[in-house]
Amino acid sequence: MFKHLHMTLAVLSISLFTLRFIWLLANSEKLQAKWVKIAPHVIDTLLLSLGVIMAVQYSMNPIEQLWLGEKLLAVIAYIFTGYYTLKLARNRSMQIIGYLGAMGWVMLIVRLAMTREPMFFL
Repeated sequence: MFKHLHMTLAVLSISLFTLRFIWLLANSEKLQAKWVKIAPHVIDTLLLSLGVIMAVQYSMNPIEQLWLGEKLLAVIAYIFTGYYTLKLARNRSMQIIGYLGAMGWVMLIVRLAMTREPMFFL
């Protein structure tokens, strides 16, 4: 049950990030809506909380399970890259590069979740 909810929240988080990026490129007023400012924090908090719950439930330690440690670092990189894209990037080119970078981190996170084989921590 937790796994499916975790995956659903991950899809919601990525979809909402993509929607916010599209609105950013379009200079949409929708970015100022209260729910748009609150929902990502709620979704991501639930997503991270479920990840921690599952790790504890299955007795997984990110130091012992290197793929999990790598996934956690990739999640942190995704968060910072997403923040850069939506808040710090000064022009459209840098926003696009930031978005593509964030999606690269997402691809690594999905790969690690599916294969449970670390790429960098061997």
